[in-house]
Amino acid sequence: MQTLLALATALAAGTTTSRALVETCLERMEDPAGEGARAFIQMQPAASRAAADAADLLRRAGRAPSPYAGIPISLKDLFDVAGEPTLAGSRARLGSPPAATHAPVIGRVLEAGLVSVGRTNMTEFAFSGLGINPHHGTPRSPWDRATGRIPGGSSSGAAVSVADGMAFGALGTDTGGSCRVPAALCGITGYKPTARRVPIAGVLPLAPSLDSVGPLAPSVTCCAILDAILSGENPAPQAARPVRGLRLAIPANLVRDGMDKPTAAAFERAVTLLSDAGALVSVTPFPVLDAIAAANHLGGFPAAEGYAWHRKLLAEKGALYDPRIRLRIERGARQTAADYLDLVATRARLIGEMNLATPDYDALLMPTVPVVPPAIAALEDEAEYNRVNLLLLRNPTLFNFLDRCAISLPCHRPGDPPAGLMLVGETMGDRMLFKVAGAIEALLVP
Repeated sequence: MQTLLALATALAAGTTTSRALVETCLERMEDPAGEGARAFIQMQPAASRAAADAADLLRRAGRAPSPYAGIPISLKDLFDVAGEPTLAGSRARLGSPPAATHAPVIGRVLEAGLVSVGRTNMTEFAFSGLGINPHHGTPRSPWDRATGRIPGGSSSGAAVSVADGMAFGALGTDTGGSCRVPAALCGITGYKPTARRVPIAGVLPLAPSLDSVGPLAPSVTCCAILDAILSGENPAPQAARPVRGLRLAIPANLVRDGMDKPTAAAFERAVTLLSDAGALVSVTPFPVLDAIAAANHLGGFPAAEGYAWHRKLLAEKGALYDPRIRLRIERGARQTAADYLDLVATRARLIGEMNLATPDYDALLMPTVPVVPPAIAALEDEAEYNRVNLLLLRNPTLFNFLDRCAISLPCHRPGDPPAGLMLVGETMGDRMLFKVAGAIEALLVP
């Protein structure tokens, strides 16, 4: 996979053009043997070619709006783009009017000159971590395509578009792991920012208390560049921290439960490499993590806030929903106002307790998900679908609840099943987390 920095260098040197990059992506998207038809809900060949030609013209005139102008990316089907309906991977939204204006994050991406090649598939309404979509098909993880394994969700098509070279970066959302889970299961990097840094206006909501907009891309630096564009910051790359002396804490409770052998081996290899390179890795209990499940026992913010948004559409078009998604949303109808207020108060208390527990560490360290991608066919069983969904979301969703920034980067050996290493930083500690993650990535990549 080519990085955004390498592509920017090639564009500046004139050794490639935006049109050439777009044509490469379109060829892969339209390959009948590939995943394009499942990874994308809408391909936009004419528009992306026109945008690429415009980017090349501006660059020749010395007017490129950013070093990354002309690089093709994909957009999760959750963002308002002026003139296009926002369907969120659902048949229930068919016939919705087109968006009148761009979401602010889309405006920032276009101002930087990035080129959208299409809208990517996703779990319907972003309400699952598996990536399964019965309406548009389920794109397969790059690993063991012959079996057909889940890509992770909800930003499923976003991850597959990057892993398969159909885009060089992707915009996703992350409410409980929806950037990090598919990144881990597809062998790429995914980032969840501190939510308040990136505007969510014009993004079809799941749970506004938890929703965040983040990138999926080939590397930590790629994610840092896209995150800076999304947050309105300077996208210039930053130097990584040295590994030696990094203070890293592995939670002693919960996050390593249920690991399968390939994931455990990849995680232990990463920890050994870090320790051998001089990082100070400790195993530390964090009781707050055990309290979060109890706080969410009625479905948490996604059920309550999701139901508030969906209740009218459910009444009108509930039969068009994926039944599994509908059931999860309808849990929110059972929460009372008092339940919701208790949840808000409990979250504030647990955030405060966790903030007191972590200032001595540069990052928390854990597997993003504890297992390799399950086979799609194995999840046709309702009980297995629910069990695996909760398992995959368990670690990532902790840190949406705790209002932290977090990143997943690949930690498996080439050819092995994909495994993600999740690093968690402090609230508003995004820049520092990228520096830590960049150092660790350099150690893990052969």
